[in-house]
Amino acid sequence: MERRTFGKTDMKVSVLGFGGAEVGYSEATPETVDRLLGTALDAGLNVIDTAECYNISEELIGSTMSHRRNDFYLFTKCGHSSGLSREDWDPRMLELSIDRSLKRLKTDYVDTIQLHSCSEEILRKGDVIEVLERAKEKGKTRYIGYSGDSTDALYAIKTGAFDTFETSVNIADQEAIELTIPEAVKRGMGIIAKRPIANVAWNYDSKPDNDYYHEYWERFKELPYNFLKGDLTEAVEKALRFTLTVPGVHTAIVGTAKANRWIENAELANKGNLSEDEYHKIRSIFQEAVQPDWVGQV
Repeated sequence: MERRTFGKTDMKVSVLGFGGAEVGYSEATPETVDRLLGTALDAGLNVIDTAECYNISEELIGSTMSHRRNDFYLFTKCGHSSGLSREDWDPRMLELSIDRSLKRLKTDYVDTIQLHSCSEEILRKGDVIEVLERAKEKGKTRYIGYSGDSTDALYAIKTGAFDTFETSVNIADQEAIELTIPEAVKRGMGIIAKRPIANVAWNYDSKPDNDYYHEYWERFKELPYNFLKGDLTEAVEKALRFTLTVPGVHTAIVGTAKANRWIENAELANKGNLSEDEYHKIRSIFQEAVQPDWVGQV
């Protein structure tokens, strides 16, 4: 699998990473996660991304993959108390959250700890950034990052405090292509694309039960992409390759709780970037349909 130099960091990341939300929220079994991540690592995966609030995701990754810690880069996030006694974004809570993540993940350090969708208002106070900087000084993380979207993300990038940036970008969510990603590129940040296949929301005939999919499902009713009307695998392939073609994107994280799905997606990603014509055609269709409230989805 292709690997890309991750901005100004010393990491070379696989273009397809693994997102840990789905295994956490679906409460996948350790046996499933062991098989899923074990086969993915053997096939070239070297980025695992999770968060403090993804239910049991950190515990599952730690219990199944800690013996292979040197085989992958490990990213997690902080910001939400998720059971800790203090309020979200409280500096002391963030310190406790980082320590809890390390314990859950069964590791002494992560490669990146990211502030999780932190607002500009909170960022301006400065203390949350200081917590991450102290964690870096103490060796609990090698780099610090920001995960989020829209103008909050733009402010975070412009602080110059962060090494990495994770944001939503896909065929239904392209605000970041103009608003934030170019700014992150200027600063040499490692860039992670989340939701790279737009939750495959176009594949639902009626509005999905999961409200996490609703915004994209609504957008797809206004986006006349012909390639979504044919074979599902071919549609997913083009959607994924579009995200990986976005200038500046180093890795795209796809979440799944199905044991073979990561490898299936890796085969699609291995086909490389879209041609310039294909990429710009998708961009043009989106730009013609985009509405003022189509902002990046947290």
